[in-house]
Amino acid sequence: MGRAAVAAAGLAAAAACVVAAVLVSRRVKSRKKWNRMVGVLRELEEGCGTEIGRLRQVVDAMAVEMHAGLASEGGSKLKMLLTYIDTLPDGCEEGVYYSLDLGGTNFRVLRVHLGGQRSMILNKKVNRQPIPLELMTGTSEELFDFIALTLKQLVQSESSESEFRLDERMVLGVTFSFPVKQASASSGTLIKWTKGFDIEDMVGKDFAESLQHALINRGLNLRVAALIRDISTSASSVHLSAPYPQPPYSSSVNDTVGTLALGHYDDEDTVAAVIIGTGTNACYVERIDAIIKCQGLLTNSGGMGFEKMISGMYLGDIVRRVLLRMALESDIFGVATSKLSVPFALRTPLMVTMHEDESPDLREVARIFKEVFQISDVPLKVRKLVVRVCDVITRRAARLAAAGIVGILKKIGRDGSSGIAGGRSKSGGESTSKMKRTVVAVEGSLYSNYTMFRDYLHEAVSEILGEEIAPYVVLKESKDGSGIGAALLAASYSSVRKDHTSQQI
Repeated sequence: MGRAAVAAAGLAAAAACVVAAVLVSRRVKSRKKWNRMVGVLRELEEGCGTEIGRLRQVVDAMAVEMHAGLASEGGSKLKMLLTYIDTLPDGCEEGVYYSLDLGGTNFRVLRVHLGGQRSMILNKKVNRQPIPLELMTGTSEELFDFIALTLKQLVQSESSESEFRLDERMVLGVTFSFPVKQASASSGTLIKWTKGFDIEDMVGKDFAESLQHALINRGLNLRVAALIRDISTSASSVHLSAPYPQPPYSSSVNDTVGTLALGHYDDEDTVAAVIIGTGTNACYVERIDAIIKCQGLLTNSGGMGFEKMISGMYLGDIVRRVLLRMALESDIFGVATSKLSVPFALRTPLMVTMHEDESPDLREVARIFKEVFQISDVPLKVRKLVVRVCDVITRRAARLAAAGIVGILKKIGRDGSSGIAGGRSKSGGESTSKMKRTVVAVEGSLYSNYTMFRDYLHEAVSEILGEEIAPYVVLKESKDGSGIGAALLAASYSSVRKDHTSQQI
Protein backbone atom coordinates (compact mmCIF):
# COMPACT_ATOMS: atom_id res chain seq x y z
CA MET A 1 0.00 0.00 0.00
CA GLY A 2 2.79 2.36 0.95
CA ARG A 3 4.78 1.44 -2.12
CA ALA A 4 1.76 2.09 -4.43
CA ALA A 5 1.24 5.49 -2.87
CA VAL A 6 4.88 6.41 -3.41
CA ALA A 7 4.75 5.22 -7.01
CA ALA A 8 1.59 7.21 -7.67
CA ALA A 9 3.16 10.29 -6.18
CA GLY A 10 6.22 9.79 -8.34
CA LEU A 11 4.10 9.53 -11.49
CA ALA A 12 2.18 12.68 -10.58
CA ALA A 13 5.42 14.55 -10.05
CA ALA A 14 6.77 13.32 -13.38
CA ALA A 15 3.56 14.36 -15.15
CA ALA A 16 3.72 17.79 -13.55
CA CYS A 17 7.31 18.19 -14.74
CA VAL A 18 6.31 17.24 -18.29
CA VAL A 19 3.43 19.74 -18.29
CA ALA A 20 5.70 22.44 -16.91
CA ALA A 21 8.33 21.67 -19.53
CA VAL A 22 5.72 21.91 -22.30
CA LEU A 23 4.42 25.22 -20.97
CA VAL A 24 7.93 26.63 -20.66
CA SER A 25 8.71 25.44 -24.20
CA ARG A 26 5.58 27.15 -25.51
CA ARG A 27 6.41 30.35 -23.69
CA VAL A 28 9.92 30.31 -25.09
CA LYS A 29 8.64 29.72 -28.62
CA SER A 30 5.97 32.39 -28.20
CA ARG A 31 8.57 34.84 -26.88
CA LYS A 32 10.86 34.08 -29.82
CA LYS A 33 8.01 34.68 -32.27
CA TRP A 34 7.14 37.93 -30.52
CA ASN A 35 10.73 39.05 -30.53
CA ARG A 36 10.97 38.37 -34.26
CA MET A 37 7.88 40.51 -34.88
CA VAL A 38 9.30 43.28 -32.72
CA GLY A 39 12.54 42.97 -34.65
CA VAL A 40 10.68 43.53 -37.93
CA LEU A 41 9.02 46.62 -36.40
CA ARG A 42 12.34 48.02 -35.21
CA GLU A 43 13.85 47.44 -38.64
CA LEU A 44 10.86 49.23 -40.18
CA GLU A 45 11.18 52.18 -37.81
CA GLU A 46 14.87 52.52 -38.60
CA GLY A 47 14.30 52.29 -42.35
CA CYS A 48 11.44 54.78 -42.26
CA GLY A 49 13.27 57.28 -40.13
CA THR A 50 12.57 60.89 -41.14
CA GLU A 51 14.73 62.89 -38.79
CA ILE A 52 14.99 66.58 -39.62
CA GLY A 53 18.39 66.23 -41.28
CA ARG A 54 17.09 63.67 -43.74
CA LEU A 55 14.01 65.76 -44.50
CA ARG A 56 16.15 68.78 -45.28
CA GLN A 57 18.15 66.62 -47.67
CA VAL A 58 14.87 65.80 -49.43
CA VAL A 59 14.02 69.52 -49.57
CA ASP A 60 17.39 70.36 -51.12
CA ALA A 61 17.22 67.46 -53.58
CA MET A 62 13.72 68.50 -54.65
CA ALA A 63 14.82 72.07 -55.34
CA VAL A 64 17.91 70.91 -57.27
CA GLU A 65 15.92 68.48 -59.40
CA MET A 66 13.34 71.16 -60.13
CA HIS A 67 16.08 73.52 -61.32
CA ALA A 68 17.51 70.78 -63.53
CA GLY A 69 14.10 69.86 -64.92
CA LEU A 70 13.44 73.48 -65.87
CA ALA A 71 16.78 73.68 -67.65
CA SER A 72 16.40 70.80 -70.11
CA GLU A 73 14.22 67.87 -71.10
CA GLY A 74 15.41 64.69 -69.45
CA GLY A 75 17.82 66.61 -67.26
CA SER A 76 16.06 65.68 -64.05
CA LYS A 77 14.36 62.82 -62.24
CA LEU A 78 11.37 65.15 -62.08
CA LYS A 79 9.36 65.60 -65.27
CA MET A 80 8.80 69.33 -65.36
CA LEU A 81 5.78 69.24 -67.65
CA LEU A 82 4.13 72.32 -69.17
CA THR A 83 0.87 73.94 -68.05
CA TYR A 84 0.55 77.22 -70.01
CA ILE A 85 -1.38 79.17 -67.38
CA ASP A 86 -0.44 82.84 -67.02
CA THR A 87 -3.57 84.19 -65.32
CA LEU A 88 -5.13 83.25 -61.99
CA PRO A 89 -8.46 84.49 -60.58
CA ASP A 90 -8.05 87.70 -58.59
CA GLY A 91 -11.45 87.80 -56.91
CA CYS A 92 -12.91 90.39 -59.26
CA GLU A 93 -14.61 87.85 -61.53
CA GLU A 94 -18.37 88.09 -61.70
CA GLY A 95 -21.15 86.44 -63.59
CA VAL A 96 -22.25 82.86 -64.27
CA TYR A 97 -19.72 80.28 -65.50
CA TYR A 98 -19.91 76.58 -66.16
CA SER A 99 -17.45 73.74 -65.69
CA LEU A 100 -17.26 70.12 -66.75
CA ASP A 101 -15.29 67.52 -64.79
CA LEU A 102 -14.81 64.33 -66.81
CA GLY A 103 -12.75 61.94 -64.75
CA GLY A 104 -14.12 58.44 -65.18
CA THR A 105 -17.39 56.55 -65.40
CA ASN A 106 -19.15 59.60 -63.91
CA PHE A 107 -18.88 63.22 -64.89
CA ARG A 108 -20.03 66.44 -63.27
CA VAL A 109 -21.31 69.69 -64.68
CA LEU A 110 -21.26 72.77 -62.46
CA ARG A 111 -22.84 76.20 -62.67
CA VAL A 112 -21.03 78.79 -60.55
CA HIS A 113 -22.31 82.32 -59.96
CA LEU A 114 -19.51 84.70 -58.94
CA GLY A 115 -20.29 87.92 -57.08
CA GLY A 116 -17.37 90.09 -58.12
CA GLN A 117 -15.81 90.21 -54.65
CA ARG A 118 -13.08 87.86 -53.42
CA SER A 119 -14.50 84.58 -52.12
CA MET A 120 -18.00 85.58 -53.19
CA ILE A 121 -19.47 82.48 -54.80
CA LEU A 122 -23.13 83.47 -54.71
CA ASN A 123 -24.49 80.17 -55.93
CA LYS A 124 -23.30 76.77 -57.08
CA LYS A 125 -25.22 73.98 -58.78
CA VAL A 126 -23.71 70.52 -59.37
CA ASN A 127 -25.17 67.82 -61.59
CA ARG A 128 -23.47 64.41 -61.46
CA GLN A 129 -24.18 61.99 -64.28
CA PRO A 130 -23.06 58.38 -64.86
CA ILE A 131 -21.83 57.70 -68.38
CA PRO A 132 -23.69 54.78 -70.01
CA LEU A 133 -21.32 51.89 -70.64
CA GLU A 134 -22.11 51.81 -74.34
CA LEU A 135 -20.90 55.41 -74.71
CA MET A 136 -17.53 54.53 -73.17
CA THR A 137 -16.74 52.29 -76.14
CA GLY A 138 -18.86 53.94 -78.82
CA THR A 139 -17.99 56.98 -80.93
CA SER A 140 -16.70 60.37 -79.88
CA GLU A 141 -19.74 62.02 -81.46
CA GLU A 142 -22.09 60.00 -79.24
CA LEU A 143 -20.10 60.71 -76.08
CA PHE A 144 -19.80 64.46 -76.63
CA ASP A 145 -23.42 64.76 -77.69
CA PHE A 146 -24.44 63.15 -74.38
CA ILE A 147 -22.21 65.58 -72.46
CA ALA A 148 -23.52 68.56 -74.43
CA LEU A 149 -27.12 67.50 -73.77
CA THR A 150 -26.44 67.28 -70.02
CA LEU A 151 -24.91 70.76 -70.08
CA LYS A 152 -27.89 72.09 -72.00
CA GLN A 153 -30.28 70.65 -69.43
CA LEU A 154 -28.35 72.35 -66.63
CA VAL A 155 -28.39 75.69 -68.45
CA GLN A 156 -32.11 75.42 -69.11
CA SER A 157 -32.99 74.40 -65.55
CA GLU A 158 -30.88 77.04 -63.84
CA SER A 159 -31.13 80.07 -66.14
CA SER A 160 -34.14 82.36 -66.16
CA GLU A 161 -34.85 84.52 -69.18
CA SER A 162 -33.67 87.56 -67.26
CA GLU A 163 -30.22 85.99 -66.89
CA PHE A 164 -29.52 83.98 -70.04
CA ARG A 165 -30.83 82.69 -73.29
CA LEU A 166 -29.49 79.53 -74.91
CA ASP A 167 -28.04 81.59 -77.72
CA GLU A 168 -26.28 84.01 -75.37
CA ARG A 169 -22.51 83.73 -75.05
CA MET A 170 -21.46 81.63 -72.02
CA VAL A 171 -18.10 80.32 -70.83
CA LEU A 172 -17.07 76.78 -69.87
CA GLY A 173 -14.06 75.41 -68.02
CA VAL A 174 -13.20 71.71 -68.41
CA THR A 175 -11.20 69.21 -66.36
CA PHE A 176 -10.24 66.23 -68.53
CA SER A 177 -8.71 63.33 -66.60
CA PHE A 178 -6.98 61.46 -69.40
CA PRO A 179 -3.46 61.61 -70.93
CA VAL A 180 -3.26 64.52 -73.37
CA LYS A 181 -0.36 65.86 -75.40
CA GLN A 182 -0.09 69.62 -75.11
CA ALA A 183 0.69 71.80 -78.09
CA SER A 184 -0.45 75.11 -76.61
CA ALA A 185 -2.70 76.48 -73.92
CA SER A 186 -5.69 76.18 -76.23
CA SER A 187 -5.21 72.67 -77.60
CA GLY A 188 -4.35 69.15 -76.55
CA THR A 189 -4.75 65.85 -78.34
CA LEU A 190 -5.81 62.67 -76.58
CA ILE A 191 -2.93 60.18 -76.31
CA LYS A 192 -4.95 57.24 -75.03
CA TRP A 193 -8.02 56.40 -73.02
CA THR A 194 -7.92 54.94 -69.49
CA LYS A 195 -10.50 54.00 -66.82
CA GLY A 196 -12.54 51.74 -69.09
CA PHE A 197 -12.93 54.14 -72.02
CA ASP A 198 -12.02 52.89 -75.48
CA ILE A 199 -13.27 55.29 -78.17
CA GLU A 200 -10.87 54.74 -81.04
CA ASP A 201 -11.90 57.65 -83.26
CA MET A 202 -11.04 60.17 -80.50
CA VAL A 203 -7.38 59.19 -80.08
CA GLY A 204 -5.16 61.84 -81.65
CA LYS A 205 -7.94 64.44 -81.71
CA ASP A 206 -8.34 67.67 -79.75
CA PHE A 207 -10.78 67.15 -76.86
CA ALA A 208 -11.82 70.80 -76.54
CA GLU A 209 -12.47 71.11 -80.26
CA SER A 210 -14.64 67.98 -80.32
CA LEU A 211 -16.62 69.19 -77.31
CA GLN A 212 -17.05 72.63 -78.87
CA HIS A 213 -18.60 71.09 -82.01
CA ALA A 214 -21.04 69.10 -79.87
CA LEU A 215 -22.09 72.21 -77.95
CA ILE A 216 -22.75 74.08 -81.19
CA ASN A 217 -24.78 71.18 -82.57
CA ARG A 218 -26.94 71.25 -79.44
CA GLY A 219 -27.58 74.98 -79.89
CA LEU A 220 -25.42 76.07 -76.95
CA ASN A 221 -23.37 79.22 -77.38
CA LEU A 222 -20.97 77.90 -74.75
CA ARG A 223 -17.27 78.55 -75.37
CA VAL A 224 -14.59 76.26 -73.91
CA ALA A 225 -12.35 78.87 -72.29
CA ALA A 226 -10.22 76.68 -70.00
CA LEU A 227 -9.23 73.06 -70.48
CA ILE A 228 -7.64 71.59 -67.36
CA ARG A 229 -5.86 68.35 -68.11
CA ASP A 230 -5.64 66.03 -65.11
CA ILE A 231 -2.45 63.98 -65.63
CA SER A 232 -2.35 62.30 -62.24
CA THR A 233 -3.04 58.99 -63.98
CA SER A 234 0.18 59.19 -65.98
CA ALA A 235 3.69 58.20 -64.93
CA SER A 236 4.27 61.63 -63.46
CA SER A 237 3.39 62.18 -59.85
CA VAL A 238 4.38 65.63 -58.64
CA HIS A 239 3.26 68.23 -61.16
CA LEU A 240 4.68 71.71 -60.84
CA SER A 241 3.31 74.64 -62.78
CA ALA A 242 4.59 78.03 -63.89
CA PRO A 243 3.29 80.98 -66.00
CA TYR A 244 3.51 81.07 -69.78
CA PRO A 245 3.04 84.10 -72.06
CA GLN A 246 0.25 82.72 -74.22
CA PRO A 247 -2.77 84.52 -75.68
CA PRO A 248 -5.37 84.03 -72.95
CA TYR A 249 -8.14 82.18 -74.77
CA SER A 250 -7.97 78.81 -73.04
CA SER A 251 -5.63 76.78 -70.88
CA SER A 252 -4.62 73.16 -70.47
CA VAL A 253 -2.91 71.93 -67.31
CA ASN A 254 -3.36 69.35 -64.56
CA ASP A 255 -6.11 69.41 -61.94
CA THR A 256 -3.85 70.97 -59.32
CA VAL A 257 -4.00 74.22 -61.27
CA GLY A 258 -7.74 74.23 -60.60
CA THR A 259 -6.92 73.90 -56.92
CA LEU A 260 -4.39 76.73 -57.24
CA ALA A 261 -7.00 78.87 -59.00
CA LEU A 262 -9.54 78.27 -56.24
CA GLY A 263 -6.91 78.92 -53.57
CA HIS A 264 -5.82 82.15 -55.23
CA TYR A 265 -9.43 83.26 -55.59
CA ASP A 266 -9.90 82.82 -51.83
CA ASP A 267 -6.49 84.19 -50.83
CA GLU A 268 -4.18 86.22 -53.07
CA ASP A 269 -1.12 84.96 -51.19
CA THR A 270 -1.64 81.43 -52.56
CA VAL A 271 1.41 80.49 -54.66
CA ALA A 272 1.18 76.70 -54.78
CA ALA A 273 -1.31 73.85 -54.66
CA VAL A 274 -0.85 70.24 -53.60
CA ILE A 275 -3.16 67.27 -54.00
CA ILE A 276 -2.61 64.43 -51.54
CA GLY A 277 -5.18 61.73 -52.13
CA THR A 278 -5.15 58.50 -54.08
CA GLY A 279 -2.37 60.12 -56.09
CA THR A 280 -0.05 63.01 -55.37
CA ASN A 281 0.71 66.05 -57.48
CA ALA A 282 1.39 69.76 -57.08
CA CYS A 283 1.72 73.02 -58.95
CA TYR A 284 3.24 76.40 -58.22
CA VAL A 285 3.68 79.82 -59.77
CA GLU A 286 7.13 80.13 -61.35
CA ARG A 287 9.01 83.05 -62.91
CA ILE A 288 9.14 82.87 -66.70
CA ASP A 289 12.90 83.50 -66.79
CA ALA A 290 13.46 80.45 -64.57
CA ILE A 291 12.11 78.06 -67.23
CA ILE A 292 15.15 77.84 -69.48
CA LYS A 293 14.24 74.80 -71.56
CA CYS A 294 11.10 76.29 -73.05
CA GLN A 295 11.83 80.02 -72.80
CA GLY A 296 8.86 80.58 -70.57
CA LEU A 297 6.67 77.50 -70.87
CA LEU A 298 5.05 75.96 -67.81
CA THR A 299 6.39 72.87 -66.10
CA ASN A 300 5.43 69.85 -63.99
CA SER A 301 7.52 67.16 -62.31
CA GLY A 302 7.24 63.50 -61.31
CA GLY A 303 8.91 60.64 -59.51
CA MET A 304 6.97 57.44 -58.92
CA GLY A 305 9.15 56.20 -56.07
CA PHE A 306 8.43 59.34 -54.07
CA GLU A 307 4.71 59.10 -54.80
CA LYS A 308 4.52 55.48 -53.67
CA MET A 309 5.73 56.46 -50.21
CA ILE A 310 3.13 59.23 -49.91
CA SER A 311 -0.08 58.54 -51.83
CA GLY A 312 -3.23 56.91 -50.56
CA MET A 313 -3.06 54.45 -53.42
CA TYR A 314 -0.10 52.71 -51.78
CA LEU A 315 -0.08 53.24 -47.99
CA GLY A 316 -2.45 50.40 -47.16
CA ASP A 317 -0.47 47.98 -49.29
CA ILE A 318 2.81 49.01 -47.68
CA VAL A 319 1.30 48.10 -44.30
CA ARG A 320 0.10 44.77 -45.74
CA ARG A 321 3.61 43.99 -46.94
CA VAL A 322 5.03 44.64 -43.48
CA LEU A 323 2.40 42.42 -41.89
CA LEU A 324 3.21 39.69 -44.41
CA ARG A 325 6.89 39.95 -43.49
CA MET A 326 5.93 39.54 -39.83
CA ALA A 327 3.80 36.51 -40.68
CA LEU A 328 6.69 34.92 -42.57
CA GLU A 329 9.10 35.60 -39.71
CA SER A 330 6.77 33.89 -37.24
CA ASP A 331 3.35 32.25 -37.18
CA ILE A 332 2.04 34.87 -34.79
CA PHE A 333 -1.05 35.28 -37.00
CA GLY A 334 -1.50 31.52 -37.25
CA VAL A 335 -1.45 29.55 -40.47
CA ALA A 336 -4.16 31.62 -42.24
CA THR A 337 -1.79 34.06 -43.98
CA SER A 338 -2.72 33.48 -47.63
CA LYS A 339 -4.86 36.62 -47.74
CA LEU A 340 -1.89 38.63 -46.54
CA SER A 341 -0.17 37.72 -49.82
CA VAL A 342 -2.85 39.35 -51.99
CA PRO A 343 -1.64 42.71 -53.38
CA PHE A 344 -3.76 45.68 -52.27
CA ALA A 345 -5.99 43.44 -50.14
CA LEU A 346 -5.68 46.10 -47.42
CA ARG A 347 -7.03 49.35 -48.82
CA THR A 348 -5.81 52.59 -47.33
CA PRO A 349 -9.21 53.59 -45.82
CA LEU A 350 -9.14 50.36 -43.80
CA MET A 351 -5.58 51.08 -42.72
CA VAL A 352 -6.74 54.52 -41.56
CA THR A 353 -9.56 52.89 -39.57
CA MET A 354 -7.05 50.63 -37.79
CA HIS A 355 -4.64 53.50 -37.14
CA GLU A 356 -7.36 55.70 -35.66
CA ASP A 357 -9.02 52.92 -33.62
CA GLU A 358 -9.42 54.41 -30.13
CA SER A 359 -11.36 51.54 -28.55
CA PRO A 360 -9.62 50.00 -25.50
CA ASP A 361 -9.50 46.54 -27.07
CA LEU A 362 -8.83 47.78 -30.63
CA ARG A 363 -11.95 46.04 -31.86
CA GLU A 364 -11.76 47.69 -35.32
CA VAL A 365 -8.32 46.16 -35.85
CA ALA A 366 -9.70 42.74 -34.91
CA ARG A 367 -12.71 43.21 -37.22
CA ILE A 368 -10.60 44.21 -40.22
CA PHE A 369 -8.20 41.29 -39.71
CA LYS A 370 -11.14 38.93 -39.64
CA GLU A 371 -12.97 40.42 -42.64
CA VAL A 372 -9.99 41.19 -44.88
CA PHE A 373 -7.41 38.55 -43.97
CA GLN A 374 -9.71 35.89 -42.44
CA ILE A 375 -7.55 35.89 -39.33
CA SER A 376 -9.47 35.61 -36.03
CA ASP A 377 -8.44 35.93 -32.40
CA VAL A 378 -5.55 38.32 -32.91
CA PRO A 379 -4.08 38.98 -29.45
CA LEU A 380 -4.39 42.54 -28.14
CA LYS A 381 -0.63 43.05 -27.98
CA VAL A 382 -0.40 42.04 -31.66
CA ARG A 383 -3.19 44.48 -32.53
CA LYS A 384 -1.20 47.21 -30.81
CA LEU A 385 1.81 46.26 -32.90
CA VAL A 386 -0.30 46.54 -36.07
CA VAL A 387 -1.40 50.06 -35.07
CA ARG A 388 2.23 50.95 -34.55
CA VAL A 389 3.08 49.74 -38.07
CA CYS A 390 0.30 51.94 -39.46
CA ASP A 391 1.70 54.88 -37.51
CA VAL A 392 5.26 54.40 -38.78
CA ILE A 393 4.15 54.23 -42.43
CA THR A 394 1.78 57.20 -42.09
CA ARG A 395 4.26 59.38 -40.28
CA ARG A 396 6.93 58.75 -42.92
CA ALA A 397 4.45 59.54 -45.72
CA ALA A 398 3.29 62.78 -44.13
CA ARG A 399 6.78 63.99 -43.33
CA LEU A 400 8.04 63.23 -46.84
CA ALA A 401 5.02 65.08 -48.26
CA ALA A 402 5.94 68.01 -46.02
CA ALA A 403 9.50 67.94 -47.35
CA GLY A 404 8.14 68.01 -50.90
CA ILE A 405 6.03 71.09 -50.11
CA VAL A 406 8.97 72.89 -48.52
CA GLY A 407 11.10 71.88 -51.52
CA ILE A 408 8.70 73.79 -53.77
CA LEU A 409 8.84 76.79 -51.44
CA LYS A 410 12.64 76.64 -51.45
CA LYS A 411 12.66 76.62 -55.26
CA ILE A 412 10.69 79.87 -55.42
CA GLY A 413 12.41 81.49 -52.43
CA ARG A 414 9.49 81.22 -50.03
CA ASP A 415 11.19 79.10 -47.35
CA GLY A 416 13.16 81.99 -45.87
CA SER A 417 16.51 80.76 -47.16
CA SER A 418 17.04 82.84 -50.31
CA GLY A 419 15.52 84.47 -53.35
CA ILE A 420 12.56 86.79 -53.44
CA ALA A 421 11.07 85.91 -50.09
CA GLY A 422 13.86 86.03 -47.58
CA GLY A 423 17.49 86.52 -46.68
CA ARG A 424 20.19 85.87 -44.09
CA SER A 425 20.88 88.18 -41.22
CA LYS A 426 24.43 89.20 -40.44
CA SER A 427 24.47 86.86 -37.47
CA GLY A 428 23.78 83.89 -39.74
CA GLY A 429 20.18 83.39 -38.69
CA GLU A 430 17.12 83.87 -40.85
CA SER A 431 15.95 87.42 -41.46
CA THR A 432 12.16 87.63 -41.46
CA SER A 433 12.02 91.26 -42.58
CA LYS A 434 11.66 90.18 -46.23
CA MET A 435 9.42 87.19 -45.65
CA LYS A 436 6.08 87.21 -47.42
CA ARG A 437 2.97 85.46 -46.24
CA THR A 438 2.83 82.24 -48.27
CA VAL A 439 -0.27 80.10 -48.71
CA VAL A 440 -0.31 76.55 -50.09
CA ALA A 441 -3.73 75.19 -51.07
CA VAL A 442 -4.04 71.50 -50.21
CA GLU A 443 -6.73 69.13 -51.47
CA GLY A 444 -7.23 65.38 -51.49
CA SER A 445 -8.87 62.67 -49.41
CA LEU A 446 -5.71 61.65 -47.59
CA TYR A 447 -5.16 65.20 -46.33
CA SER A 448 -8.84 66.03 -45.75
CA ASN A 449 -10.02 62.80 -44.11
CA TYR A 450 -6.96 61.41 -42.33
CA THR A 451 -6.45 63.48 -39.18
CA MET A 452 -3.20 61.88 -38.06
CA PHE A 453 -1.65 62.25 -41.54
CA ARG A 454 -2.60 65.92 -41.62
CA ASP A 455 -1.24 66.53 -38.11
CA TYR A 456 2.07 64.84 -38.93
CA LEU A 457 2.37 66.87 -42.16
CA HIS A 458 1.75 70.22 -40.44
CA GLU A 459 4.16 69.31 -37.68
CA ALA A 460 6.90 68.44 -40.17
CA VAL A 461 6.44 71.60 -42.26
CA SER A 462 6.88 73.72 -39.13
CA GLU A 463 9.85 71.63 -38.01
CA ILE A 464 11.64 71.95 -41.37
CA LEU A 465 11.02 75.68 -41.73
CA GLY A 466 11.92 76.48 -38.14
CA GLU A 467 10.05 78.52 -35.56
CA GLU A 468 10.95 81.89 -37.14
CA ILE A 469 9.82 81.10 -40.69
CA ALA A 470 6.94 78.67 -40.09
CA PRO A 471 4.40 81.36 -39.05
CA TYR A 472 4.67 82.90 -42.53
CA VAL A 473 3.60 79.67 -44.28
CA VAL A 474 -0.04 78.65 -44.20
CA LEU A 475 -1.50 75.36 -45.44
CA LYS A 476 -5.15 75.84 -46.40
CA GLU A 477 -7.55 73.05 -47.20
CA SER A 478 -9.26 73.45 -50.56
CA LYS A 479 -12.32 71.64 -51.89
CA ASP A 480 -13.25 70.88 -55.51
CA GLY A 481 -10.48 72.54 -57.44
CA SER A 482 -11.24 70.34 -60.44
CA GLY A 483 -14.82 71.66 -60.53
CA ILE A 484 -15.00 75.17 -59.10
CA GLY A 485 -11.38 75.87 -60.05
CA ALA A 486 -12.12 75.11 -63.69
CA ALA A 487 -15.02 77.57 -63.66
CA LEU A 488 -12.82 80.22 -62.00
CA LEU A 489 -10.12 79.78 -64.66
CA ALA A 490 -12.76 80.09 -67.34
CA ALA A 491 -13.92 83.31 -65.68
CA SER A 492 -10.43 84.77 -65.34
CA TYR A 493 -9.47 83.89 -68.91
CA SER A 494 -12.75 85.24 -70.22
CA SER A 495 -12.15 88.49 -68.33
CA VAL A 496 -8.61 88.76 -69.67
CA ARG A 497 -9.84 88.18 -73.19
CA LYS A 498 -12.38 90.98 -72.81
CA ASP A 499 -9.68 93.27 -71.44
CA HIS A 500 -7.39 92.49 -74.36
CA THR A 501 -10.23 93.05 -76.82
CA SER A 502 -11.10 96.43 -75.34
CA GLN A 503 -7.45 97.47 -75.37
CA GLN A 504 -7.17 96.57 -79.03
CA ILE A 505 -10.24 98.56 -79.79
